[in-house]
Amino acid sequence: MNLHQNLRDDDKDTETTVLKYRAPALEKGLDVLELLAAHKRPLTLSQISAHLDRSVSELFRMVQVLENRGYVAPALRGDGLELTNKLFSLGMSRGPSQNLLASAMPVMQGLSESTRQSCHIAIASDNQIVVIARVEAPGDLGFSVRVGHQAPVVKSTSGVTLFSFQPHKMKEVWRAQLMAETAPDTWRTFDELCQFAQKNNYVQRRSDFTDGITDISCPIFSDGTVIAALTIPYIRSLGSESLEDATRKLQTAVQTISKSLGGVDTVERIPIR
Repeated sequence: MNLHQNLRDDDKDTETTVLKYRAPALEKGLDVLELLAAHKRPLTLSQISAHLDRSVSELFRMVQVLENRGYVAPALRGDGLELTNKLFSLGMSRGPSQNLLASAMPVMQGLSESTRQSCHIAIASDNQIVVIARVEAPGDLGFSVRVGHQAPVVKSTSGVTLFSFQPHKMKEVWRAQLMAETAPDTWRTFDELCQFAQKNNYVQRRSDFTDGITDISCPIFSDGTVIAALTIPYIRSLGSESLEDATRKLQTAVQTISKSLGGVDTVERIPIR
């Protein structure tokens, strides 16, 4: 049933109509969650109060409920509250994400075993990438990125992949949004990496975060659109594949995953080098 089906015909003020159905308590809770998501550091109740221009007493019960339900928790480091992974887990329970992970996880496991490297899948969320799955390297030593890790699109290898292989119109929308909030030097570096990706059909770069690691990344397609990036944080070690062989196996892996998701036509136009 349409929520507005029974509204009077002469009620044409959309804003007034929406206000009739406001849920103030729910709105306060969503405000808290969105605020914590936007900040990369924990916030105390007093800081949350100041940011939202609401009294501490007004927010106290709301924050307590969010904590009891597992959406926020005391920070592991420092004072204040931070988001848990509960919202992330809820989002990952949706059909499209489940289909991606169901198709990708067995292939990722095989890729990790054959290359002796870890690998992870990331998707885009606004101007960030979010890691949604990983497989750790076999053996006692290795490097992996935790599930839930976020980084700016323009400062991550997965971000380069997700941007580079978007359809032209979507890429222009992303470009306008990202350039507006990115320093010129950072954008030039990002753009150069994107040009490399488009020419070579994969991304390869030295990690900005950890010495000794070279990230290699390839796109996963569904219905002609890149939906995720599969990345190996490559470490040269005794018994591991060469960087070139690991790259070829990564490309084969994303072709396999993409075909299972209906990305056959697009994937077959991206040759393995």
